[in-house]
Amino acid sequence: MAYRWKNDLTLGDATPRGVFLNRRQIMAGSAGLGLGLGLAGLAGLAQAQEALEANTLDEIRAYNNFYEFGTGKEDPARNAGAMVTSPWTIKVDGLVDNPGDYALADLLDGLTVEERIYRFRCVEAWSMVIPWNGVELADILARVGVQAGATHVAFETTVQPDVMIGVQRGVIPFPYVEGLRLDEAMHPLTIMATGIYGEPMANQNGAPIRLVVPWKYGFKSIKSVVRITLTDSEPPASWNIINAREYGFYSNVNPTVDHPRWSQASERRIGGGLFASRQDTLMFNGYDEVAPLYEGMDLRAFY
Repeated sequence: MAYRWKNDLTLGDATPRGVFLNRRQIMAGSAGLGLGLGLAGLAGLAQAQEALEANTLDEIRAYNNFYEFGTGKEDPARNAGAMVTSPWTIKVDGLVDNPGDYALADLLDGLTVEERIYRFRCVEAWSMVIPWNGVELADILARVGVQAGATHVAFETTVQPDVMIGVQRGVIPFPYVEGLRLDEAMHPLTIMATGIYGEPMANQNGAPIRLVVPWKYGFKSIKSVVRITLTDSEPPASWNIINAREYGFYSNVNPTVDHPRWSQASERRIGGGLFASRQDTLMFNGYDEVAPLYEGMDLRAFY
């Protein structure tokens, strides 16, 4: 039986799409590099169970973390415009059958693009709901051929010092790196996103392609990926390197395990308004279908 990924957020729950683009534009874009809405995505959206409104495109593009362009929430939108995103090459290496330097178009050619409307929860206790467009990471890994000894997947972000003021200032060590266990990477919820609301991914959101792992805190969803490595050991992860006490390798959303400096039991929804109440944070950000990945693990020790 084919896996049917859970999605309780629907296209109808999103901010009216006419504000951003019409349905004809969406379908016309589906032949591009992951910019449109695939039929499989439409089928998944029909499984809606509850209403939750997506953030606007302006909110998603204006408020984010991308330390290569500065540490303020508005810095990426202000400073990321000069990042070069075309042509784009991703190096695939390590324990794979078909290593090499892949043009983005070649790596994605023929793969099914879907719209996935996911909750996005930052470790800083703010959240959004984002309609991503992209492909399952598992499909990319199947294309390059994962060897039997692989247990983890490592990722690396581009470094363009001439246009990245955060890199120039050395605000954290670069390049930014992240990693997943192989079963996490192969889970159907894990995608490589190339667009939002059917529009090309904005530079500040991680153009032209980024990881999205919706049950983990947002810093795990590494932006502007230029390297994917299959390895037989746990790879380094930037925030885990910087401060392992505060940022564990797994970084699963867990309202019962607080950050050392603040509670994770609730979150502030971006776009909710000045007087909006905080909302309860859900275990695994609401994606309880991933719970079997962690059976038998102490999620306080493996945070």
